[in-house]
Amino acid sequence: MKKISVLVATAIVAMGMGFTSCDSHKSASLKTAADSVSYAIGISTGAGYKENLKTLPGDPANVDDLIAGFIQAIKGDSSAMKMTPQAAQAYIQTYFTEASARDANKTKEEGEKFLAENKAKKDVITTESGLQYQVVTEGTGAKPTAEDVVKVHYTGTLLDGTKFDSSLDHGGEPAQFPVGGVIKGWTEVLQLMPVGSKYIVWIPSELAYGPQGMGRDIKPNSTLKFEIELLDIVKDSTAEKK
Repeated sequence: MKKISVLVATAIVAMGMGFTSCDSHKSASLKTAADSVSYAIGISTGAGYKENLKTLPGDPANVDDLIAGFIQAIKGDSSAMKMTPQAAQAYIQTYFTEASARDANKTKEEGEKFLAENKAKKDVITTESGLQYQVVTEGTGAKPTAEDVVKVHYTGTLLDGTKFDSSLDHGGEPAQFPVGGVIKGWTEVLQLMPVGSKYIVWIPSELAYGPQGMGRDIKPNSTLKFEIELLDIVKDSTAEKK
C-alpha cells in the first residue's frame, strides 16, 4: 500500500504538469496570495515526488495518461473518464499486487540460481538447511549455543553487492544479541563458529526474511550475504533482540 500511496501522491504533481502540458507557453499568474501558494504547493510537491514515477514496476509510466486522468478527475468530467475512481483504485491495487508477486518470484529464482552455482565453488560448505558458508578464519574458542548472547562484527549485502547493514556503520562498536533472537540463518551459523572465527555466509530467503522482506533494501525472497566475525560469547548481558 505504501507504493500505491506514493503513486497517488505523485498524481498531485500532475496538476502543475498537466496544465503546462496542455499549454506549454502558459505561465503561472501569481497575481494573488492564493495564486502564489497554489504555485508553491505545485513546486514543492513536484520537487519532492519527481523521482517517484521511476519506481513504478513494469513498463515506464505514461505521464500523458496520468495527467489526462488527473485532469478529468479533478474537473469532475465523468463523461471523459475511462474508469470510475473506485475502479481506478481497484486497478492500482491489483497492478501493484501482481507486480510485487512477479518481483518476489524473480528475486527468489535469482537467489536459487546463485546458490546452485555457489555450492560448487571451492571451500563453500552447504548445510542440510541450504545455508552456505566459507571459513575465512577458524577460531579456537568455544561455540555458542542458541541460549547464548554473542558479540560480533558483521556486514550484510545483497547478491548484487549492495550493503544494507554493518556493525561498522554504528559507531564501529560490535553488535551484541542473543543467538536465538535473530534470523534462522544466523542462529544456525553462529552455533557452527568457534569464537575468533570469521565466516562468509550466504543465507537463502527462507532462512532470512522470506516473502515479507525487511525495510527498503531487502526485497521479499532475498538471498543474503554476510561477513560475520564472532568476537566473544557474553556471559553477563542484557542484550536486546536484534
